[in-house]
Amino acid sequence: MSAPQNSPVIETAHRAKAAAATLAPLPRTARDTALLAVADALTARTEEIVAANAKDVAKARAAGTADGIVDRLTLTPERIGAIASDVRDVVALPDPVGEVVRGSTLPNGLDLRQIRVPLGVVGIIYEARPNVTVDAAALCLKSGNAVLLRGSSSAYASNTALVGVLRDAVEGAGLPADAVQLVPGESRESVKELMRARGLVDVLIPRGGASLIRTVVEESTVPVIETGVGNCHVYVDELADLDTAVDILVNSKAQRPSVCNAAETVLVHEGIAEAFLPRAVEALAKAGVTVHGDEAWQRASGDVVPATEEDWGTEYLSYDIAAAVVPSLDDAVAHIRKWTSGHTEAIVTRDTDAARRFTALVDSTAVMVNASTRFTDGSQFGFGAEIGISTQKLHARGPMGLPELTSTKYVVTGDGHIRG
Repeated sequence: MSAPQNSPVIETAHRAKAAAATLAPLPRTARDTALLAVADALTARTEEIVAANAKDVAKARAAGTADGIVDRLTLTPERIGAIASDVRDVVALPDPVGEVVRGSTLPNGLDLRQIRVPLGVVGIIYEARPNVTVDAAALCLKSGNAVLLRGSSSAYASNTALVGVLRDAVEGAGLPADAVQLVPGESRESVKELMRARGLVDVLIPRGGASLIRTVVEESTVPVIETGVGNCHVYVDELADLDTAVDILVNSKAQRPSVCNAAETVLVHEGIAEAFLPRAVEALAKAGVTVHGDEAWQRASGDVVPATEEDWGTEYLSYDIAAAVVPSLDDAVAHIRKWTSGHTEAIVTRDTDAARRFTALVDSTAVMVNASTRFTDGSQFGFGAEIGISTQKLHARGPMGLPELTSTKYVVTGDGHIRG
C-alpha cells in the first residue's frame, strides 16, 4: 500500500528529492561550510533550543516517564555545546563522495571507474534522543544526502527547534534548506507514510528499541538498514586468564548497560567454571548486576536468579545478565547461533586456536578476542562518527560511518568505442 500522493509527508519527500539532486554535485567545501554554519548556529541559538526542550521534558515528567529516558531527552547548554563540537568533528572527517573504489583500463581501452556517490534521500526514524537530530543531519549532509527526520512525539518541540536552526544555517550557507527536514505530524500514520514513500526516499534507518526496528523492517516498502538490537555474548574459554575474563565481563555488561553493545549473556566453559564462577558473581554483584543463571551458576551463589528460556533471548539494557556453563567452545557457538541478534560476541582465551575457531564460526557484525563488547562503536573503531550499527548483511554491516551513507556508480570513458 502506497502513501497518499498529496499528503504533507509525501510533499516533504518530494522536496527532499529535489534538494538531494542539488547536493550531489556540490564540492566538499560547500558541505563543510554549511556544517560549520550549523555548529555556530547551535551555539548562538542555545537559549531558544533549551526553551523548546523544556516543554518536552515537562511533558515527559508529567507523564511519569522514567528518569533515564528523561535524561536522554534533556538538552542543556553544555550538551548543546557538545553537539556543536561533534558537528565540527564531522567537518574534519574525510569526504567519501567521489572516492574511486576501484578502477582500471580494460583491454579494449575503455577507462572504468567505480566511484562513491550519495545515497540520495535518507530517512531516519528514531526515539526520544534529540541529539540524534543533529548527528544524523550532519552525517547525511557531509555525505551529500538530504535527510528526513522523524523523531518521537515526546521530543517534537525539541526537534522542531533544532531542525529550524539547521535549516536556517544550511540555507544561509547557500545549500537548499530542504536538505534537512522534519517529517510533519506526530501520529503513527506519518511514520507509515514515510515507510511507503518508495521512489522518493532511498533508504530508511531506524534507531531505537527492538519494537521500533521490527516495525520499520516488516512494514516498510522503502529499503531499510536494520540497526542496533544487541543480544551480545561473552564466552569465557577453558584457557582464559581469570583476571582478564572478569575485567572484560564486567566492562562488557556494566560500563554502560543501556546500549546495544552491552553484553547480555555470559557463557563459561565447564573446565574453568569452578574457578571462575565465584569470582564472576562477586565482581558482577559489586557492579550492581543481577545474574540470571543456570544450575551451575546457582550452585556458585545463592544470589543468582534461576534463568528461564526467555532470558537467553532478552536484550535487558539493564543491570541484568543471563549466564550458563557450556561443555565446549562448539556448544558456546551453538548457543550463540541460536540466540544472537548478530551484533557483537566476544571470546576470552589464551588459546590462539580457540580464538581462531570462534571467530571463524561466529557470524556476527563484530567478534572480539580478549576485548570488551563495548568497543563495537564507530568512534571506537576510528570512523569519527556513526549513523548506527547495522546488524544486517546487505549494503552495510557494523558501525556505519560516512562511506556507508554512500552508494557507487560506474563512470566509463571511451574514445568513440562501440561494441561489436
